This record gives sequence, C-alpha cells and structure tokens, in this order.
Amino acid sequence: MRTKAITRRTARLLGACAAAAALALATPSTAHAAQGILFIDGAPNGNPSGCFPLGDFAPSEVVNFTDGVAWVWSGPACDGRVVQAILPGQLAIGHGRSLFIE
Repeated sequence: MRTKAITRRTARLLGACAAAAALALATPSTAHAAQGILFIDGAPNGNPSGCFPLGDFAPSEVVNFTDGVAWVWSGPACDGRVVQAILPGQLAIGHGRSLFIE
C-alpha cells in the first residue's frame, strides 16, 4: 500500500511539472505581431496577433506562413491547456478550440 501512495504522489508531481513547463513555454513574453500570413480554414490573417477561434464541430486546417509559433489551446478563448504547436512553415490540423499567435 505504501508503494502505491508514493507512486501516486510521484505521478501527480511529474504531471504538475509537465503542466508548468508547457505553460512556461506557451506564455507570451513580448508583445509583437507575427510577420507573415496565417491561414485558418483557408481564410488569410496578415501579420496575426492574439487569439483566433478554431472550428466548433470539426478540426481546422491551419497553415502558418509567419515567423511565430501558433499555439493551439483546448479552450475556446485561448484558455485551458496547450494541445499543439504549429511551427512556422507548417500545415497542420488544429485539434483544439482556439489558436494563439503573437
């Protein structure tokens, strides 16, 4: 029984550390717009900055032709947790409810 309790505590601690690391990497540090074009379901967004909604019922196609990383969030207002990073030059299916880029 004692081993199970230690294992559970260790798993919770590692989970908390992973969540903190993801948040630290996803938190914006400076305020500037990404340079380039971000396409969400074919709609162009020039020099995008901020939070964009993604599809409610189906995942969105995202093409990131900017110099910034697009972070896909589980919540509808760039809240919840980061579920995906779409790197510059990458085409991806956004498996979340919103996208943040700066």
